[in-house]
Amino acid sequence: MKQDFLSVSDLSTNEIWSLFELAKELKAKYQRGEAHQYLKDQTLGLVFLKPSTRTRISFEVGMFQLGGHALYLPADDIGLEKREAFSDVARVISSYVDGIMARMHGHNDIVELARYASVPVINGLTDLLHPCQIIGDMFTVWEFRRTIDDLVVAFIGDGNNVANSWVTMAARLPFTFRIACPEGYEPNAKILAEARAASVGQVEILRDPLTAARGAHVIYTDVWASMGQEGEAEMRKRIFENYVVDAKTMSLAAKDAKFMHCLPAHRGEEVTHEVIESPASIIFTQAENRMHAQKALLVMLMGNR
Repeated sequence: MKQDFLSVSDLSTNEIWSLFELAKELKAKYQRGEAHQYLKDQTLGLVFLKPSTRTRISFEVGMFQLGGHALYLPADDIGLEKREAFSDVARVISSYVDGIMARMHGHNDIVELARYASVPVINGLTDLLHPCQIIGDMFTVWEFRRTIDDLVVAFIGDGNNVANSWVTMAARLPFTFRIACPEGYEPNAKILAEARAASVGQVEILRDPLTAARGAHVIYTDVWASMGQEGEAEMRKRIFENYVVDAKTMSLAAKDAKFMHCLPAHRGEEVTHEVIESPASIIFTQAENRMHAQKALLVMLMGNR
């Protein structure tokens, strides 16, 4: 039976740890220049209804390194949402490829795509969730700390799809996730409730970013206006003006705290240039690790290891 990855919640705790161990192994082989063609001659269809830099490159290069091929399918080429139903496209694409990665708008759309696809479907981003980002992020945290014991992640900013996916990770792994956000900009209420009901990690909603940062091991932020919210950008700048990660924010964190950002970053808005370029910043290792974590995911879903 095929397995999809639409949310972090699609993986068990044990599967997440296995994924991290495999990502570590694949990254080491990559760095040694050692072949690891676990998906030789397989093809991954990349469906993009939203543009991307990191998602497209990391999946294309990752499939190449695994011995397979990635086929880029932009929205205008396949006519998804315009001239053909999701159910039809899913079944047609499934007959040509071994897996599908889709970057879409509504989360229900990728759920429908996965329902009709006969091959594994991976969520490359929806308005609700960005699970590939978070498996790469938590792998990065684990890589630096070698443990998540007593881990505190402080997210400063909007309760967007990235924040929602951090909350889902807290339903699988025992760490504390704090988010400091203005009232009305919290993560999805249903996702929050599910994470709290799981009683694995802790999720805290705060208003003061400095309180959230105090003693945290990771300070994380994202843009204030996500893709599709450009019309709200000026309004959000006013609402989030006190939610800037700067040197003062970092000074309140744990001594060895790391700064993370899913990118692209708006320097001078949600984070200062000084913090991005500081020794605490691991944003480019974080970006690279997207590829290694996704390669591990591809092998888990499409391989025979």
